Amino acid sequence: MAYAYDTNNIFAKILRGEIPCNKLLETEHSLAFHDIRPQAPHHVLVIPKGPYVTFDHFALEASDAEKADFLTAIGKVCAALGVQPGEGGAGYRAISNAGNDGVQEVPHLHVHILGGRVLGRMLERAE
Repeated sequence: MAYAYDTNNIFAKILRGEIPCNKLLETEHSLAFHDIRPQAPHHVLVIPKGPYVTFDHFALEASDAEKADFLTAIGKVCAALGVQPGEGGAGYRAISNAGNDGVQEVPHLHVHILGGRVLGRMLERAE
Protein backbone atom coordinates (compact mmCIF):
# COMPACT_ATOMS: atom_id res chain seq x y z
CA MET A 1 0.00 0.00 0.00
CA ALA A 2 1.31 3.44 -0.91
CA TYR A 3 1.90 6.03 1.77
CA ALA A 4 -0.59 8.88 1.98
CA TYR A 5 1.00 12.12 3.13
CA ASP A 6 -1.10 14.50 5.26
CA THR A 7 -0.25 18.02 4.09
CA ASN A 8 -1.81 19.43 7.27
CA ASN A 9 0.52 17.71 9.75
CA ILE A 10 2.43 20.03 12.09
CA PHE A 11 5.78 19.53 10.34
CA ALA A 12 4.28 20.40 6.95
CA LYS A 13 2.95 23.59 8.55
CA ILE A 14 6.41 24.35 9.99
CA LEU A 15 7.97 23.82 6.55
CA ARG A 16 5.44 26.22 5.01
CA GLY A 17 6.20 28.83 7.69
CA GLU A 18 2.70 28.67 9.20
CA ILE A 19 4.09 27.58 12.58
CA PRO A 20 7.40 28.92 13.92
CA CYS A 21 10.24 26.70 15.10
CA ASN A 22 13.53 27.17 16.93
CA LYS A 23 15.69 26.32 13.93
CA LEU A 24 19.14 24.81 14.40
CA LEU A 25 19.94 24.02 10.76
CA GLU A 26 18.33 24.35 7.36
CA THR A 27 19.64 22.91 4.10
CA GLU A 28 18.21 22.51 0.62
CA HIS A 29 16.33 19.32 1.55
CA SER A 30 16.24 19.22 5.37
CA LEU A 31 15.28 21.21 8.45
CA ALA A 32 16.46 20.70 12.04
CA PHE A 33 14.85 22.39 15.02
CA HIS A 34 14.65 22.07 18.79
CA ASP A 35 11.78 19.96 20.13
CA ILE A 36 9.16 22.01 22.00
CA ARG A 37 8.90 19.27 24.66
CA PRO A 38 12.52 18.15 25.09
CA GLN A 39 13.09 14.74 26.66
CA ALA A 40 16.82 15.37 27.23
CA PRO A 41 19.12 18.41 27.53
CA HIS A 42 19.63 18.15 23.76
CA HIS A 43 16.53 17.20 21.75
CA VAL A 44 16.48 18.18 18.10
CA LEU A 45 14.20 16.97 15.32
CA VAL A 46 15.58 16.55 11.82
CA ILE A 47 13.01 16.35 9.01
CA PRO A 48 13.22 16.13 5.24
CA LYS A 49 11.46 18.88 3.34
CA GLY A 50 9.81 16.32 1.05
CA PRO A 51 6.47 14.61 1.79
CA TYR A 52 7.74 11.40 3.39
CA VAL A 53 5.83 9.63 6.15
CA THR A 54 8.38 7.16 7.55
CA PHE A 55 12.04 6.24 7.19
CA ASP A 56 11.26 3.30 4.89
CA HIS A 57 9.08 5.55 2.70
CA PHE A 58 11.96 8.04 2.46
CA ALA A 59 14.55 5.31 1.81
CA LEU A 60 12.52 3.87 -1.07
CA GLU A 61 11.23 7.05 -2.71
CA ALA A 62 13.52 10.00 -1.95
CA SER A 63 16.09 11.14 -4.50
CA ASP A 64 19.77 10.46 -3.90
CA ALA A 65 20.25 14.19 -3.29
CA GLU A 66 17.54 14.21 -0.61
CA LYS A 67 19.00 11.14 1.10
CA ALA A 68 22.54 12.52 1.13
CA ASP A 69 21.35 15.91 2.40
CA PHE A 70 19.21 14.40 5.18
CA LEU A 71 21.95 12.11 6.47
CA THR A 72 24.51 14.92 6.31
CA ALA A 73 22.09 17.19 8.19
CA ILE A 74 21.85 14.60 10.98
CA GLY A 75 25.65 14.52 11.19
CA LYS A 76 25.83 18.32 11.29
CA VAL A 77 23.23 18.44 14.08
CA CYS A 78 25.24 15.96 16.15
CA ALA A 79 28.36 18.07 15.57
CA ALA A 80 26.55 21.31 16.48
CA LEU A 81 25.28 19.74 19.70
CA GLY A 82 28.74 18.40 20.57
CA VAL A 83 27.47 14.88 21.17
CA GLN A 84 29.61 12.96 18.66
CA PRO A 85 31.48 10.21 20.56
CA GLY A 86 34.27 10.22 17.98
CA GLU A 87 34.86 13.92 18.59
CA GLY A 88 34.88 13.85 22.39
CA GLY A 89 31.12 13.99 22.95
CA ALA A 90 29.39 11.60 25.31
CA GLY A 91 27.01 10.19 22.69
CA TYR A 92 23.42 10.51 21.57
CA ARG A 93 20.39 8.52 20.53
CA ALA A 94 18.75 8.81 17.11
CA ILE A 95 15.11 7.68 17.02
CA SER A 96 12.60 7.51 14.20
CA ASN A 97 9.18 6.12 15.08
CA ALA A 98 7.01 4.61 12.34
CA GLY A 99 3.33 3.71 12.30
CA ASN A 100 1.03 2.67 15.12
CA ASP A 101 3.32 0.04 16.66
CA GLY A 102 6.22 2.50 16.57
CA VAL A 103 4.04 5.13 18.27
CA GLN A 104 4.57 7.69 15.52
CA GLU A 105 2.76 10.88 16.54
CA VAL A 106 3.37 13.06 13.46
CA PRO A 107 2.96 11.47 10.01
CA HIS A 108 6.08 13.11 8.58
CA LEU A 109 9.49 11.43 8.78
CA HIS A 110 11.48 12.87 11.64
CA VAL A 111 14.56 11.75 13.49
CA HIS A 112 14.94 12.71 17.14
CA ILE A 113 18.53 13.43 18.18
CA LEU A 114 18.73 13.21 21.98
CA GLY A 115 21.78 13.70 24.18
CA GLY A 116 23.30 15.56 27.06
CA ARG A 117 22.62 12.88 29.68
CA VAL A 118 22.61 9.10 30.05
CA LEU A 119 19.39 8.06 28.33
CA GLY A 120 19.01 4.54 29.73
CA ARG A 121 17.90 1.53 27.77
CA MET A 122 15.45 2.16 24.98
CA LEU A 123 13.77 -1.22 25.50
CA GLU A 124 14.22 -3.87 28.13
CA ARG A 125 16.35 -6.79 27.02
CA ALA A 126 14.46 -9.79 25.72
CA GLU A 127 14.72 -12.79 28.02
